[in-house]
Amino acid sequence: MNSAIGSDDPRDYLVDQNFENYTGTDHGTWRTLASRQREILKGRIADQFLEGLDRLGIGEEGIPDFRVMNQRLKAATGWEVVAVPGLIPDLAFFRLLADRKFPAGFWIRKPEQIDYIEEPDIFHDVFGHVPLIMQPIYADYLEAYGKAGLVAAEHGALKRLARLYWYTVEFGLAQTPQGLRIVGAGIASSPSETIFSLESTSPNRIGFDLGRVMRTLYRIDDFQETYFVLDGIESWPSLDLDRLIPLWRELEAQEDIKPGDLQPEDRIISRGDGLYHSGKSKSAA
Repeated sequence: MNSAIGSDDPRDYLVDQNFENYTGTDHGTWRTLASRQREILKGRIADQFLEGLDRLGIGEEGIPDFRVMNQRLKAATGWEVVAVPGLIPDLAFFRLLADRKFPAGFWIRKPEQIDYIEEPDIFHDVFGHVPLIMQPIYADYLEAYGKAGLVAAEHGALKRLARLYWYTVEFGLAQTPQGLRIVGAGIASSPSETIFSLESTSPNRIGFDLGRVMRTLYRIDDFQETYFVLDGIESWPSLDLDRLIPLWRELEAQEDIKPGDLQPEDRIISRGDGLYHSGKSKSAA
């Protein structure tokens, strides 16, 4: 989820992608990132993600042109990708999603930042997020999320929605007939977290529960200590406001849950040993 200080009107942040301004180095960086990540994702990402890449023409040749990509995206689900200069305020972000517009940074990291950047760039936003928007159920979920966010702002529940976005859109996993698969963009655009999220013994993997997710803190500076697992690739949570608003009120009386903590009622798919994060804590002491 985005946050920044400024106007809440999304029109104030929309810019032209200026596709013609990308340099050969920019396209080369995309090629390096895309070819490496696509290979790593084989057998680890939901099949629908790879199908979305192909149908949208998000390939390894270079940075996608939003004008071309949006023709295919609009035809499939009525969505379009709009260019923004960086992180935008929450309400502007929600309004764009509610209008079936996905904001994406238009700039790409420098070659020396190939493995890590602090602020999401076009590779994270487009390669990581956009392919699943070709799926109608996921597209509807994102629109519902935007509408729920506007209401959450009125009920003081923005942190609940931020956690939901984090643990589904960014770092979600799902059960599939082929086994556990990645559906979150933050994982899908990260070679190291692609491996960690599925194969490390350190994190917990817990069956998705809406209230539990909205109580759970998350890490923004490292791999996740817990991943929540949807029951299926089409099992995105319902964001019916008649259910959400009472849930937010109920959660006000409950304490937040630390990222790596387990609860007695959790549906544990795999219990983590926590060695990755505990080892880092010891080395930093």
